[in-house]
Amino acid sequence: MPHTAALTAPGAPFEVVRAENGSLMYADGPRTLREFVETTWAYGERPFLVGGDGAVLLTYGDFFAAATALANHFVDTHGLRPGDRAALVLGDRPEWQTAFWATQLAGLVAVPLDAAWGADELRRVLDHCAPRVLLVDGERSAQAQAQGWPGERVVVLGSQDLPAPDPYAAPPDIEIRAEDDATIGYASPANPLRGAVATQLAQAGAAMDARFRAAADALERGELPGLGPAPVLPLPRPFSGTAALDAVYGAMAAGGALVVDGTGEPAAAPRATPTLESRVSPETGELWLRGQSLPYAYWRDEAATAKAFTPDGWFRTG
Repeated sequence: MPHTAALTAPGAPFEVVRAENGSLMYADGPRTLREFVETTWAYGERPFLVGGDGAVLLTYGDFFAAATALANHFVDTHGLRPGDRAALVLGDRPEWQTAFWATQLAGLVAVPLDAAWGADELRRVLDHCAPRVLLVDGERSAQAQAQGWPGERVVVLGSQDLPAPDPYAAPPDIEIRAEDDATIGYASPANPLRGAVATQLAQAGAAMDARFRAAADALERGELPGLGPAPVLPLPRPFSGTAALDAVYGAMAAGGALVVDGTGEPAAAPRATPTLESRVSPETGELWLRGQSLPYAYWRDEAATAKAFTPDGWFRTG
């Protein structure tokens, strides 16, 4: 992008620096997803999720209040603490966003799973990540109980047992650090299972990537970033996928809306970001990547982690 240099230069909004391991990272911006999502409270009555017909399903204010109430429920009622894993097995509905962001407000490690996977596949992945809490919708609550899905606690989204949102309540008073784990992502339930672990700093970097792309696009159109209309973006399915999370980051970064329709839409091809580097291994011809928003390990798999990730931050793509 021709405007990348202007946006990433020293003192610019997306200034890029080197981390201790040599990886590129943003000099400023949020260091955790909680820092990122807390800014959305200021959007108030702006639409956050809308239906295919344009009807508002959830405003930012209602969303943040609901996520805050659930985050406090995790801490106060279930005794969950930062670092505990929370598996999400939910259909593609508005409650999915509430559940995911509640985990981040409470400092939990979110494990988003595709609810369309088969029961045996889900059970295998859940056994692998061993969550302390299992977040399900009403449709999957009976299935989880009948099949004994792992999780010391089961929270049913949409249940009458959950606290009512309070727009004046604050999220849990806890410390979340940039180096803490934020998510474990499974691209497939096939063996061998690979759960890619990303830190809070990595996911905050992905959110900054979304801000950068929006600013660069505005400059390409001859506009000043942040002065145009708030974007309205399609929300890809499944909501548990990386493409959907990137779309959410993009909307939240600008106070825009996400369209939740019956089928979802394919995500646009990923673009380069200022913190992502690539190189080709001279020995194998393999593509290597390094950058703030990449995962750093595979969950509970030291051998696979050592094979895929180098000490200085490079990811061997295979």
